[in-house]
Amino acid sequence: MDFNLPKNIENYRKQIRQFVDEHVLPLENDPKNFDEHESMLLPILDELRKLAKAKGLWALQVSKERGGGGLPVIGMAACYEEMGRSLYAPTVFNSHAPDDGNMMLLEKIGTLSQKDTWLQPMVDGKCWSAFAMTEPAPGSGSDPGGMMQTRAEKSGNQWKIYGRKWFISGAGIAEHFILVARTSDDPRKGLTAFLFHRDQPGWQLERRVPTMGPEEHGGHCELSFDGLTIDDENRLMEVGDGLKVTQIRLGTARLTHCMRWLGLSKRSLEIAQDYISERQAFDKKLSEHEGVQWMLGEAALEIHVGRLLTMHAAWKLDQGDYSRKEVSMAKVVVADTLHKVVDIAIQLNGARGYSKDTVLERIYRYARCARLVDGASEVHKMVLARNLAKENSQFWQWGVK
Repeated sequence: MDFNLPKNIENYRKQIRQFVDEHVLPLENDPKNFDEHESMLLPILDELRKLAKAKGLWALQVSKERGGGGLPVIGMAACYEEMGRSLYAPTVFNSHAPDDGNMMLLEKIGTLSQKDTWLQPMVDGKCWSAFAMTEPAPGSGSDPGGMMQTRAEKSGNQWKIYGRKWFISGAGIAEHFILVARTSDDPRKGLTAFLFHRDQPGWQLERRVPTMGPEEHGGHCELSFDGLTIDDENRLMEVGDGLKVTQIRLGTARLTHCMRWLGLSKRSLEIAQDYISERQAFDKKLSEHEGVQWMLGEAALEIHVGRLLTMHAAWKLDQGDYSRKEVSMAKVVVADTLHKVVDIAIQLNGARGYSKDTVLERIYRYARCARLVDGASEVHKMVLARNLAKENSQFWQWGVK
């Protein structure tokens, strides 16, 4: 087993780390750089995005033919981790959620026409996107196949959409939307995925749902549909393939969250280490106290476990495996790790960590959503238990060349 990164990926990783250190982190402590939702102001972001593109660090998850970096998933794991050291850097590189997952999905399953019309403007940074699946109760959550209420009705060569979605990330500024709706009552083939543009009539953005934040650009929104008309040519894959589309998208997209969260975990520890190496108590530096060392050691250990799980899942995805249980394991562990590590960092910084003098309190608020997004941790554990019951001791088997 070779755990070395290929040289081209390591070069990307180093460049991204340097870019984040030089151009992004210095902006974080000035409130004037952010809007009321704690998102980076778009004029500042636009300048950073131009610089990232000029340096060849743009949309690394997309093929070179489309204008991206063409990295495999293991390359994304290494580079997204460096981007993830800042809450704001992934957007600078056009490798942020939900857009990166939408781009990877469209490149994988879209027709040539759909790629040219819907994908390319996203890759070029000309528009933002959203993925509309989650619904208010009793609608679609972790069980979209069985619970989705939003429906699509066929009318000639078009579809009419009726229903409601909520917590749709980025919808406040998105122009391109991927929508999943019910087209039949079949438990496995009852959903279909569609593409629509913000300017199409028949839908409305009801509200931007307030959250603990900080939020992605465009927030998390509630949408209503009352006859949105979508041409059949803007259907993704076949009728009834909506659940398949969702699974294709969420596999890698879930893992990219883990990659970025590992970066935030490492950043939190960096802030803590800087502070305890200078701060003194009881005649010696905090870093010299055994209890503090235990806290740091435990945090470092758990970050490394998360990195290994994430990289293993990335490697399996690169081999063409769906990597479902590996992604679920990484999602559960890394979400917990982020929350625990930033909590340790705040504790070691004392009142300073709880204040807004560092980004730790922002990371802490953000970290709480990690155990919820793209499937609650309990759902992923249930998936793992089902795999264990089905596979028994084969649950842990190694692949063989």
